[in-house]
Amino acid sequence: MKPRCLGWVVSGVVVALSSMAPPVGVRSAAAQGHGTVAGAVTRAGQDGWALSGVTVRVQGTNLATVTGANGRYTLQRVPAGARTVVFRQLGYAPVEVRVTVAEGSEATANATMVATPIELGDIVVRGASKAPERIVEAPAAVAAVEPQVLDAVSVTAQPGVAIGTLPSVDAVQSGINDWNINTRGFNSSLNRRILVLQDGRDLSIAFLGSQEWNALSIPLEDISQIDMVRGPGSALYGANAFNGVLSITTPTAREVPGTKVTVGGGELSTFQFDVRHAQVLGLGRWGFRVNAGYNTSDSWAKSRTAPGALAREYAPATDEPVTPSSPEAIPVAGQTVDPTTREARGEPDPIENLYGSGRLDYYADNGSVVTLDGGAARVKNGIFVTGIGRVQVVEAIRPWARLAWAADRYNLTAWYSGRNSLEPQYSLASGLPLEEKSALFHFEGQTNTPFQQGKGRFVIGASYRSYNVNTEGTLMAPANDDRSDNYYSVFSQVEYDLLPQLKAVLALRYDDGSLFESQWSPKGGLVYSPTPDHSFRFTVNQAFQTPNYSEFFLRVPAGAPQNFALLEAGLRANPQLGPALAGVPNGELFGGNGQMSNAVPVLALGNADLDVEKVTGYEVGWNGQFSRVFANANVYYNQLENFVTDLLPGVNPSYPFWTSPEAVPQQARAPLEAAVQSTLAGISPLAAAGLTRVNGGTAIVVSYANAGEVDEYGVELGLGYSITDEWRVRGSFTYFNFDVKSQQAGDELLPNTPKTKGTAEVNYQGRIGLDAGLQVRLVDGYSWAAGVFAGYVPASETVNLTAGYRISNTLRINAAVTNLFDQQRFQIYGGDVIGRRVLGGITATF
Repeated sequence: MKPRCLGWVVSGVVVALSSMAPPVGVRSAAAQGHGTVAGAVTRAGQDGWALSGVTVRVQGTNLATVTGANGRYTLQRVPAGARTVVFRQLGYAPVEVRVTVAEGSEATANATMVATPIELGDIVVRGASKAPERIVEAPAAVAAVEPQVLDAVSVTAQPGVAIGTLPSVDAVQSGINDWNINTRGFNSSLNRRILVLQDGRDLSIAFLGSQEWNALSIPLEDISQIDMVRGPGSALYGANAFNGVLSITTPTAREVPGTKVTVGGGELSTFQFDVRHAQVLGLGRWGFRVNAGYNTSDSWAKSRTAPGALAREYAPATDEPVTPSSPEAIPVAGQTVDPTTREARGEPDPIENLYGSGRLDYYADNGSVVTLDGGAARVKNGIFVTGIGRVQVVEAIRPWARLAWAADRYNLTAWYSGRNSLEPQYSLASGLPLEEKSALFHFEGQTNTPFQQGKGRFVIGASYRSYNVNTEGTLMAPANDDRSDNYYSVFSQVEYDLLPQLKAVLALRYDDGSLFESQWSPKGGLVYSPTPDHSFRFTVNQAFQTPNYSEFFLRVPAGAPQNFALLEAGLRANPQLGPALAGVPNGELFGGNGQMSNAVPVLALGNADLDVEKVTGYEVGWNGQFSRVFANANVYYNQLENFVTDLLPGVNPSYPFWTSPEAVPQQARAPLEAAVQSTLAGISPLAAAGLTRVNGGTAIVVSYANAGEVDEYGVELGLGYSITDEWRVRGSFTYFNFDVKSQQAGDELLPNTPKTKGTAEVNYQGRIGLDAGLQVRLVDGYSWAAGVFAGYVPASETVNLTAGYRISNTLRINAAVTNLFDQQRFQIYGGDVIGRRVLGGITATF
């Protein structure tokens, strides 16, 4: 889609908005039938604290808002007459207040809310069905990060800290801002098995298909909710909803009225600043929200240019042998290398993030909301682990824009997401500069219709996406670079109440695109709810994951050129083979096209013939609440096939073993090739499998292939208890196992996931404005293999602590300590050793 096409869409919505607003005379008449409701919400008890974030809704209408920092709210354009105003907030008993609204005047509705144990049935999620529903009725295993958790850890600027509180989630950290979020097995250094959405917009990078977590353009406390749907989800979401969907929701302008300023900092020279302002205008018709932020921090990343650097870095973090790795060619940004010892000198440059976004909402009388928003994040000096080694992003920008029209029965959206390298990003292993300029354009429409007096609901939708990727020849060959690809889909889901307590769910999606064969993704499920607080669930799902551009079209050096001159000399000295080489110029046996035997390149090349990976999942689950205790249990069994291998030699049939030059007589070619392979087997298994011909020359090639079938299965348990209105404890336990049915020779299919892990939390939210939380994550040790990094990840016991104090209705201080006891561990093999970080901040709201 051309940029001016997006302009046509924006212009069209402006025209639509104009048509939705009645003429001036009509507006004046309409105003006579409306009034305003305003008031304040406080917490019951002696403290009388104002409650912010309380949802206030006029019953029987689509009018809603939330209270500000001072607990006050205003609802405009309320129809005149007797009205019921409903106040809701998680952790408080709902309150209803009756008021009479007079035409053209303001009615007052105040509320005092009593803290109660959190009711499982009060939690509403959207991710499982693309529509709001109670978490106990969702046709999938769903967990939600509550706003209080996001507020508590916001000073860290690390989404993974908040997401790590969810049961069964692998939130593994590779650096300050480099995380890999996964669930139910087969994680990687660039995980793509969880589809991550922000207000329906895919946050992945076009080239790699993974997330860049430090590129969010809003702080954590400005996120309304994070839902994690576990299990295959392609029936509604398409490609890469393989192990689940992580859905991030941000608030409308009228949900966060006022101004907020946050300043924080702490260890590793961390500094953070955020400001946000939101306001409702035009008698409640319009709302806008703008925010800007900046954070900077040193990191735990160390240069690995000296021999044995990785082993020395990992020595305090593991008792297991460290797999030897080649020294990196260049240090991290800001450092230099001693030419004699190859040790890095100087201080690394800090990580920096500068971001901002804006949102404009139009609120129609029928309850629909039209939104135009956009923003950008500029990231500097972040390091992430890839299949070819570590890569440092010196400076890049992530711009985005979204246009959406949301109503009860339909949703229309169009969005753009880009990534541009302002400075080259560098492969630390090779020292080569890498460029990426990419853009995604996506259009989607969805409608849902109830039928048979609300017993059923029918959802149908379609989408189109365009990928545009240009690496300027640094990551892909010119023939495959600067390319555009298309992706189309249609989907449908039907929910029907077979009985008052039994709901059936059927879904089907069709996807097709220029990079993969057409795919069908079905889903079926039954949800039985004998009471409002208990449900049992059985589902069957299929999902798929497409190879990314790197797996399809990668072309980069994978190591230093190899010297085959001695091997050639030995072959020439062989009395049987030497005479057959008389016609080959000396020094060119392993060359061609100007290349010599003493400089055979080592290349990482993609495979354009890769097929999608597929999973079929079976799941049984239960959610339930008994007074102050809530619990859940899930058992799943997945069948996975068509794994894309790691970068390996000899697996891609496009690169068979090396063949003799044409100058070698025909009868001598087979013996010569066998001798080369046999000799290399004792010297370099990589060369013995990967030596091949590329464009007339010789190279050692590592590439990809589809190979392998795996069955995986697991159990997920969760338990929570509200001890009092102020104290809550909860915990989770996850068991995972797998069985490899087949795999490519030379590959090792590892889930990169611990067999067991668990969490335990204690949270306090008191009447005197104090809140605190203690989280413990216990993770078993496990083997890791992803690209060039393979080894053992040691077990870890991580303790995080948060605390906050509300000095007044407008001022709050908070602190967060991650890895409280400074346990030195790496969570991804090849990633940084993670240490303790103590941070604090202050937030003022007006």
